[in-house]
Amino acid sequence: MEKIKFNKNIVLVGFMGTGKTEVGRILARDFSFEFIDTDDVIEKRLGIKVPEIFKKFGESYFRDIEREVVNDLSDLKGLVIATGGGVVINPENINDLKKNGIVICLTATPEVILSRVMGNDDRPLLTVSGKLTKIKELLKSREAFYAKADVTIDTTNREVLDVVKEVKGVL
Repeated sequence: MEKIKFNKNIVLVGFMGTGKTEVGRILARDFSFEFIDTDDVIEKRLGIKVPEIFKKFGESYFRDIEREVVNDLSDLKGLVIATGGGVVINPENINDLKKNGIVICLTATPEVILSRVMGNDDRPLLTVSGKLTKIKELLKSREAFYAKADVTIDTTNREVLDVVKEVKGVL
């Protein structure tokens, strides 16, 4: 396979379960970029998993660490960055990510998101009953933030490689 040339970071934002990690790994391979998942960076930095961070320190603390990670990554190049779903709620994060990158928001319907994340205990914001209602509430509260992406791609009922192809088409 011929490697594609692109001179900016590719930043994937969007709600949990929209395919950021899967799409990001393939893009990184195809562009010969390094793949970075901001949640993984946070876990390595603190030595504990994201759900434990939320449980022990709260969401606000997590968002502060997430902000530091985004700031650190924003000066680097040659990356495909898959962000945590809530990274967009801090406007500084989007501004930093756009410095050296194109920001692509992956979306899906609440029902598809629920089907994709069911059974995954690593989703600290979905540790409630009424998960579909919670997903809808969070999507609504983040809608304006996700709209700040350069491009939006709906992943509902689509194969990962089809989404990857569309991402490449907008670069």
